[in-house]
Amino acid sequence: MAKVKPIPENLHTLTPQLTCKGAAQAIEFYKKVFGAQEMMRFAGPGGSIMHASIRIGDSTMFLNDEFPEMGNISPTTLGNTSVTLTIYTEDSDAMFKRAVDAGAQVKMPLDNQFWGDRYGEVQDPFGHRWAIATHIEDLSPDELKKRGTEAMSQMSQGKN
Repeated sequence: MAKVKPIPENLHTLTPQLTCKGAAQAIEFYKKVFGAQEMMRFAGPGGSIMHASIRIGDSTMFLNDEFPEMGNISPTTLGNTSVTLTIYTEDSDAMFKRAVDAGAQVKMPLDNQFWGDRYGEVQDPFGHRWAIATHIEDLSPDELKKRGTEAMSQMSQGKN
């Protein structure tokens, strides 16, 4: 018998799993906005999705519909989320626009940030928050510290 890999092929050590109110629609949204590829879908009761996996770039993530009886509740039902998923892309402007055009709500406008990324945040129609970023500048630790201090000083003075 062949030895089983402790981390399955095409997965990383950490794999996010999203609970969505409308997982099938979320998969279509992620295909349109992030270029996701659906890898598999396991049907649950009444046509719901018990488990699905999609790939975005080199990363896999899992999705399922809400199953309140099992403790799986979406951010839509909860009314908020405490998690932000960061997605790096070669063209954050195009991806950000696709997200907004597909119904995502802007939470932080896309802009060049002090840490060297073009970065903004949206909340998708399923309640999940996404940071969309393109790395545009490498900074030394000293430069990052200097810029961070300046940015925090401006924020505290209300000069975003």
